[in-house]
Parts: sequence; C-alpha cells; structure tokens
Amino acid sequence: MFNRMRKILIINGPNLNLLGVREKTIYGDQSFETYYETLQEKFPNVEFTYYQSNVEGELINTIHQHGFNDNGIVINAGAYTHTSVAIRDAISGVNCPVIEVHISNTLTREVFRHESIIGPVCKGSIMGFGLDSYRLGVEAILGLK
Repeated sequence: MFNRMRKILIINGPNLNLLGVREKTIYGDQSFETYYETLQEKFPNVEFTYYQSNVEGELINTIHQHGFNDNGIVINAGAYTHTSVAIRDAISGVNCPVIEVHISNTLTREVFRHESIIGPVCKGSIMGFGLDSYRLGVEAILGLK
C-alpha cells in the first residue's frame, strides 16, 4: 500500500520552531528537526518537504504552492488552528488531502483551544500522541485512495 513514491508537505505553524525547548511537559524534549529525520527514515518512499513559519501569510503561500501537486499535507497550524479563517480558506482552496495534527490533546487544554477552525475543512484530525501524531498523519495520507 505504501510502495510508490509520494510527496507530502509537513507544515508547522507559530512557536513550533521551539519544540524541544518550549513547555516540555506539553510538547516533549525533542526538536522537530530530529523527529523529521525519523519520519524520513520510516517512510523511504515519501518525498517530504518541511516548512515552519510564525507568519500566517507564509503558511498560506506554502499551502498554495504544494496543495495542487503534492499527495497530501500534514499541518500543525499551532495557535492559528483556533483563529485563522485565512488558513482555513487556503486549505479549502487546494485539492490535495490535508490532515490536521496536534502534539497535545487540545481538548484537554484551555477552552479556547477546544475549537479548530481548520478541522472541518481537513480530511481528518489527529491529536494527543506527541510527535507521533505526525507519523499517524502521514500514514493517513498514504492510506487514502
């Protein structure tokens, strides 16, 4: 099922550049760059692109750039999950499947994190499995027909 080469974009939004440093009890002590190497090793038939930005417009431009040619997008929009109609519209405007992921279970955190603006326009949402949420997101894309 996972044998042919696929192109998947992984997007991290604001403050996720601080993984491994920031709030370790919530986000763990591993940097995303280290975890990204693990993903690349686990999925040798996937051509990954990784992009992180703290700037909403740059995230939107990247969704537009990859959303018509890649096989899927795994996105952790960070706090923009709960606030960005513009990222929601960008996801709605592309034709590849998008999987929303979160490291923590946002439903067990502050009330303002309980609603995802982007979730309803994504193929699915995965949360609460630490960095492994990204692996599950990749597997979800690879399992789509």
